[in-house]
Amino acid sequence: MSPEKTADQENAGIRVNKYLASQGICSRREADRLIAAGDVTIADQVAQPGSRVLPGQKVHVRGKAVQQDPDMIYIAMYKPIGVTCTTDLRRHDNIISYLGLKERVFPVGRLDRDSEGMIFLTNDGSIVNKILKSGSRQEKEYRVTVDKPLTTAFLEKMASGVPILNTITRPCQVKAESRTVFRIILTQGLNRQIRRMCEACGYTVRHLTRLRVMHMTLAGLKPGQWRYFSEQEIEELHQLIKSKSSEEPL
Repeated sequence: MSPEKTADQENAGIRVNKYLASQGICSRREADRLIAAGDVTIADQVAQPGSRVLPGQKVHVRGKAVQQDPDMIYIAMYKPIGVTCTTDLRRHDNIISYLGLKERVFPVGRLDRDSEGMIFLTNDGSIVNKILKSGSRQEKEYRVTVDKPLTTAFLEKMASGVPILNTITRPCQVKAESRTVFRIILTQGLNRQIRRMCEACGYTVRHLTRLRVMHMTLAGLKPGQWRYFSEQEIEELHQLIKSKSSEEPL
């Protein structure tokens, strides 16, 4: 076999972890775990890290066939407190069981179990990867209640950047609403970011609600309720991602 033909074969198809993500099965990271565990087959052969799916080949995950090109589902949900943003069905409080949808979807990003508010769920793996890129800088707006009166120094520090998790948070918009309540608009998603920022400034979060993710708000939704995106909202989502992906990440 010639070297040219071998190279062609290596470059053909799509990497299996990317394929599973694009079909809405799971994230690439979770796909890597499934592959490492031997739970994925391509054309009845156990997939290996780096394996590629060629056109027409059948892919199975834990014995279940992956259906190609599923109808894309986009859901806006008002996640209530006590629900965990995980697809792990072994957890009794997982968001998938709470949603109760027959189709396979997964959350875009995360929202703490003890927080409430807007969360996206979808089976469109390509959208998930684009939104979660660190350079995407998609806006997320929150209303936060803390344990003591706000000060100008606190608000200015939160807005300018707070050292947490071995980094300094990006500058953001912060505005007081009342004596102990403020709004904040972030363009990054560090683990428990707002709670850690407040703690670093000597405050404790008592209640946290995510009001908006990008162009989607909680309008019309109560805790625990969800709805499908409208066609216009889906189109706007794609436009926002496209415009942000063209910007050079810092």
